[in-house]
Amino acid sequence: MSEPKAIAQRAEEIVPGVWRWAVHDDRIDYESDAHAVVEGGRVVLIDPLPLAEAALKRLGTVEAICLTAKCHQRSAWRYRKQFGVKVYAPQGVRPMEEEPDVLYRAGDQLPGGLQAIHTPGPESVHYAFWLAREPGVLFCPDLLMHGKGKELEFVPAELHDDPAATRLSVQRLL
Repeated sequence: MSEPKAIAQRAEEIVPGVWRWAVHDDRIDYESDAHAVVEGGRVVLIDPLPLAEAALKRLGTVEAICLTAKCHQRSAWRYRKQFGVKVYAPQGVRPMEEEPDVLYRAGDQLPGGLQAIHTPGPESVHYAFWLAREPGVLFCPDLLMHGKGKELEFVPAELHDDPAATRLSVQRLL
């Protein structure tokens, strides 16, 4: 699945050192978001989407790309070529558009201080990332969602391979 056509013009710092940007993803006709963990000018992209070059440059030096699932390859391969960095992807996720540089498993420590947590449901090989610093941040794509002014809710069941497993994954995260 290629990357979306839309390009986010800016990223917003949501807590110190954690940035978010979003685009309307034409491939799924819904808003998708991406994140970056930034520390000391070093940047780890999480499930990256297209971001305007100036906005991406303001974050710092991209050092790695971490993917939570096969469906979140998005701009990873273009950014890997552009920045000459490694792409980290879950072990067992195949085939992908390109071969990841590093495969990880549950419990592995990833660049940027991220810890991989297996969260099946959306797909069998699907992960959340825990960033253990103050404040702690949990990146849990495709498990829960909320639009502006809306309450947190589960992603619609019809979009998941195993909705019951999704609910169990969220329960384990609590």
